[in-house]
Amino acid sequence: MIITTTDSIEGREIAEYCGIVAGEAIMGANIFKDFFAGIRDIVGGRSGAYEGELAKAKEFALNDMLERARQIGADAIVGVDLDYESISGEKLNMLMVSCNGTAVKLK
Repeated sequence: MIITTTDSIEGREIAEYCGIVAGEAIMGANIFKDFFAGIRDIVGGRSGAYEGELAKAKEFALNDMLERARQIGADAIVGVDLDYESISGEKLNMLMVSCNGTAVKLK
């Protein structure tokens, strides 16, 4: 299935708009990753632990959206938008990735 952030697919014509599809993933970041990420924030550099969690969450969210598009018979998803959020609480740190797009059938 074609998934794109653009509103069209070059060389293909959209035959039917099936509706908006979405996918979400919320991942817990464990205390050790949080600790080492905090140290990295102090001394500078990139946090490989968080980057890895974000990559997994993105993959889960996109796969969730793709499965929903398949269920309604779509051939592609156009206009995809990805959003990243950090959900923090007293004893809770979570990473959330959500995506949405328009499921379409192609000619």
